[in-house]
This record gives sequence, structure tokens and C-alpha cells, in this order.
Amino acid sequence: MKKVVFKNSHRQKHFDFFRQMDQPHFSVSADIDIQQFLKYIREHKLSFTASVVYAIAHTLNEIPEFRYRIRGEEVVEHELIHPSFTVTTEVSDVFSFCTVPFSYNASEFIDLTLTKIKEMQHQPSFEDEEGRDDFIFMSAMPWISFTSVMHPMHYHPVDSVPRVAWGKYREEAKKVLMPVALQAHHALVDGIHAGLFFEYLEKKMREPALFFQEN
Repeated sequence: MKKVVFKNSHRQKHFDFFRQMDQPHFSVSADIDIQQFLKYIREHKLSFTASVVYAIAHTLNEIPEFRYRIRGEEVVEHELIHPSFTVTTEVSDVFSFCTVPFSYNASEFIDLTLTKIKEMQHQPSFEDEEGRDDFIFMSAMPWISFTSVMHPMHYHPVDSVPRVAWGKYREEAKKVLMPVALQAHHALVDGIHAGLFFEYLEKKMREPALFFQEN
């Protein structure tokens, strides 16, 4: 982890402007074509949830701005951020958090994710680890092919952890489309970074064999 100093004066003004807002987060949703991704994971008998979590976490780790966090008057950059996502449980009809240390090794990460999911289904957790903000909060909504999502937030103290949700995929115009929603703190993340997220994620979904084999 390192301290971030904005050397560009306009970038500093952008940060100061948006961090003073009562609601500084913005959200954008888009459909991602997962046809090739879905074909690949079915052929290789991979978990859909674990594979989606891996693809999203990998993508966000590639873009430095999504690893930025606001701490008081300072901004820090984490070397790595880790997914904390929702899973269904066996003990209730509401979800549990499931946090998995991120690894660029796809097979290791997916295996560990499946183990953690099983644990949380029987022993659900609803607590954050105090003092940590090196997370990516993710939500699976497989019942809805949504067009937008708004996440609950803490604003005091500031919460600068990005959120990602994905929904029910559907066939349309010879494609398999899955809605993905991204929410981020506007003082740290701008539209160009959101655009890169969707661009990089779409590329992974189009070329899953290269993506999984490279890591």
C-alpha cells in the first residue's frame, strides 16, 4: 500500500469537488456478451459464480483507480484488492458475505472460492473485518436481468470501496447478454475508468481461453 499524491492540479480539484458531496458515488450498468465465456466454463466444468468473481476482480485490479481508497484527508493505493461477494445460505433466505483473497492464478482462486462458498452457506457471515478497505463488494442477482442497481452505503466515515453486481443473463440477437453494474466513488474514479472496466471485462468474456490460460 502506498500514499497517492495528485500532482496534476486539475486532478486534485476533481478529487476535492466530488469528495465534498453528500452522495459522491456514481453507478453505470451495461450488458456484457458472455456467450464465449459461458461456452468455455461449461466445456471445462468451471463454476459460473467463481469464474465471474475472478474475471471482475482481475479486471478491477488491472485499473489503479479502483485500488484507491480515501483515508481521512489522504488517498492510498492498495497493491491488490479482494472480492467480498454475496452467496445464498442453507440457514436463511438472506445472503452471506463470502470474502476470498485474490490470486492471479485462476485455478487456485476458483478452488479456494468454492471452498469458501461452502463454508459460508453453512456458517454465514455478516461482518466486515475492522480497519480493512482493500475489498471489492460484489452482488449476484441471478433472478433479475436488471438495467440499474443502487447499493446501500455508509457515508460517514467515507466509504470508497467499489461495488459490482451482475444479474440474470439472457439470449438476444444471437448473443448471451448479462447485465453488469459498477458503482464507484467519483472523487477517485471517473467515466474513463468505468469505460476501461467494461472494455477489459468484455475482452475477457470474448477470449476466455487466453484469459484463463495466461493466469
